[in-house]
Amino acid sequence: EFSGWRSDLGPWTPKYENGLLYGRGGADDGYAIYASLTALMALDAQGIARPRCVGLIETCEESGSYDLPAYIEALQPRLGNVSLVVCLDSGAGNYDQLWLTTSLRGNVTGTLKVEILTEGIHSGDASGLVPSSFRILRQVLDRLEDGKTGRLLPEGFHCHVPADRVEQARATAAILGDELWKRYPWACGADGTPALPTTTDPVEGLLNRTWRPTLSVTGVDGLPELKNAGNVLRPFTAFKLSLRLPPLVDGNEAALKLKALLEDNAPYNAKVTFQPDGRFGAYGASGWNAPALAPWLGDALNAASQAHFGAPVAFIGQGGTIPLMSQLQQGFPAAQMMVCGVLGPKSNAHGPNEFLHVPYGKRLTAAVAQVIAAHP
Repeated sequence: EFSGWRSDLGPWTPKYENGLLYGRGGADDGYAIYASLTALMALDAQGIARPRCVGLIETCEESGSYDLPAYIEALQPRLGNVSLVVCLDSGAGNYDQLWLTTSLRGNVTGTLKVEILTEGIHSGDASGLVPSSFRILRQVLDRLEDGKTGRLLPEGFHCHVPADRVEQARATAAILGDELWKRYPWACGADGTPALPTTTDPVEGLLNRTWRPTLSVTGVDGLPELKNAGNVLRPFTAFKLSLRLPPLVDGNEAALKLKALLEDNAPYNAKVTFQPDGRFGAYGASGWNAPALAPWLGDALNAASQAHFGAPVAFIGQGGTIPLMSQLQQGFPAAQMMVCGVLGPKSNAHGPNEFLHVPYGKRLTAAVAQVIAAHP
């Protein structure tokens, strides 16, 4: 939260510089309420007809939106027959055109813990006889992930990528090219050049980050800081895991499979537990694949992008998870979905130096207004 920020910036000290508003949550996605209201107020101020619009504001998306389903159910009579959902919590491939999000990955998070001792003991006395909890944890993770390639091994965590999404990835790759991977803050590699991604093929890169499962370790417990480390064999090791799932894989089922895979038949009879965090009354969050685009919406999106960006609308899947989207799709199955956002290159949501690209945000707001006005 606080580390890694530029010396003159901070998460809770907003700063506007060269069109960028720095600070935590500006882009992800504190601007969205204001952009939505501004779009409607602009139409009304100009006397431009628009359909009835209802705002649904919730503030715990980062915690899983656990209250939202109950409110959607309770408010359904007031919401009525929803024909278009506009969500501004997503990303953009660049800042040169309007980007429509076509899919989101699901997510299972939880704590994997391996316990082998009840207390720490001298490593000189016990190592070689008492197995390392870290090594056991590595063995357990090897059941899940190919350590060399990063590919997840259980086929149940994969799904078929629809042909239209592959074609969209090819079109997006043609727009973004190598910038897809070059935009990240790579460390200096062993030979003095930047470290490398898993692939430099932009089509494969897009599919890797949107339609293929991946495992990340986002936290650790049981390991002392380096300055406090001693010759002690530690009693346990715990990892916080984040398993991103393809859009069509059920999050709850995947969490149950993951728990069984990690806990079954533990090496050395160690105590191995995986506790999913859970959300929405399930152990994992499912992803989302956008419904087919209605002709009117496709035309309106492209017209708005041309009008406010001077370029055609583009389509991109996102590797993150917006739990409420699958809930909204279930609640309003006939609705069209306009999912967009300002999270473009280097905007760095959840990380240091997060910024809101204000010029892009203004154009996006205008595009939203134009699409709403075009609603039949």
